[in-house]
Formats: sequence, structure tokens, C-alpha cells
Amino acid sequence: MVTQEQRRRQLAREKFLRQQQRRTSARRKARMRNAAIASVLGVILIGSVALYTTGVVLGDDDDSKTNASAEVTPSASAPSKAPDPCEKPAEGKVKTQTWKKEPAMTIDKSAKYTMKLATTCGDIDLALKADAAPHTVNSFDFLAGKGFFDHTKCHRLTTEGIYVLQCGDPTAQGNGGPGYNIPDENLKDKSLKDNVYPAGTVAMANTGQPDSGGSQFFLVYQDSQLPPSYTPFGTVSKEGMTVLKKIASAGAQPADPTTGNTAPNATVVIDKATVTKS
Repeated sequence: MVTQEQRRRQLAREKFLRQQQRRTSARRKARMRNAAIASVLGVILIGSVALYTTGVVLGDDDDSKTNASAEVTPSASAPSKAPDPCEKPAEGKVKTQTWKKEPAMTIDKSAKYTMKLATTCGDIDLALKADAAPHTVNSFDFLAGKGFFDHTKCHRLTTEGIYVLQCGDPTAQGNGGPGYNIPDENLKDKSLKDNVYPAGTVAMANTGQPDSGGSQFFLVYQDSQLPPSYTPFGTVSKEGMTVLKKIASAGAQPADPTTGNTAPNATVVIDKATVTKS
């Protein structure tokens, strides 16, 4: 005959088992829900923004529409608790001027050009490849001369799958551009081996379509697996890499539900961009 104490223990065990089953079921449902959300986000991003947002690199659109995402879409990292390592932005406003067509070619393809990004986190100097990517370098020379990049925020930092900081969008949303597109260039650069963009590469973001680059670009702070679809047009200096790694160390925010961007925790603003011929 079952005693009252045995019956109490049996009921307690049954209650415990039911609780465990409910918890296991809840965890399974959460995993399925998260997987479904990730899948949907991946599709949306791939169809909407590139390196640039949803995927690897965000792209520009000549009509300032939402950009198509790049092929790679790493998951957003957990928010970092690291303090902001950067200074306050300089006073000034982002310019909103756009142009209907690519600027006329004015650079000397045989000369050397450098670009300095004076940012709130430190100076990032870039050596530009005018001979291999003349349209891209010419466009950056034009835009920098117009103050297009000044006071703009670098809107995306990826910390999983690919490792890049993306800048060059005056809207800081991933869908801004200069109003025109430039052709893809230098996609067979000798630095691109086995579909890897090496650390220190500066490349154009795009919408995922050929010849859809505008003003958005990305800086690779760690070797990143990417298809050779993004114009490599420069390299980051040693000192610039130190700045990039400082920015990356502060981590990224969760993906914005509207744009898909994972903004850097650091306040990365280009106070002034300057292209110089040497």
C-alpha cells in the first residue's frame, strides 16, 4: 500500500518532470523561432542591402533607395560593454548634395594618391590604387573635395564571419550615396586570393549588382572571406590598422530591426576626408 509520504514524493517527481518537459519544449521552440527569424533576416538582407548591411557590405543606390545586401550576412554580435574609445565629433553638418552622373576623369592614373580619414577615433591613412581603380579613386577625389564624407558616421561594424568597418553613407542608414554609380574595377587584384580580402584592404560596397558602387566603402581589419565582387582600391596604413582594431575591440550593437546594420559601439565619425596627390 502506498503511504502518504510516498504519494507526495511521486507527485513531486511528476511535477518536476512536467516542468522539465515544458522547459525543454520552450527551448526547442525558441531555437526554431530564432532560426526562422535568422533565415528571414538573411533573405531580407540579401535582397535589400550589401557588405553592406544584411550581408557583407552595404551598397549605394543612385536614387537613394534601399540597397541590396551583399552575399554574406554574418549574425550580429552580442552588445559589448567596452567603453567608447573615441572622441566627440567635430562641429558641422553632413552635406546632402548629390550628382546625376559620375564626375569627369581628372586624376593622373600614373600618380600616387593617398586619402586621410580624420576620425573621432584617430587618423586612418589610405594608399589608393589610382592605376588599378581609376574610376573609384577619381570619384573619391571628387567627393572628398566636395566635403561629401565630412561629419559622416561609419554605420556598420561586422564582428563575425567577415571583419569590416563600413563608412561613406551620409544617411548612416546603409542606403545613401552620391546619386551616381561607378563601375567595378580591379576585381582580379593579386591581393585577393582564395576569395579572401586580407586585413588592411579598402574596398567598395555595392548593392550586389554589377557596377553599383557609389560612396560606401569598407575597411577590412581582419582577413575576411568574400567573393571578389567588391572593388579593392586601397590599403590601410599600419597606424590606421591600430585605429581600426581599437574600434573593433569596442564591439558592435545588435542588428537594427529596420536596416539590419550592426553599428559600432565606438562613435566613429569622419570629421574630415582629404585626398592628396603625391
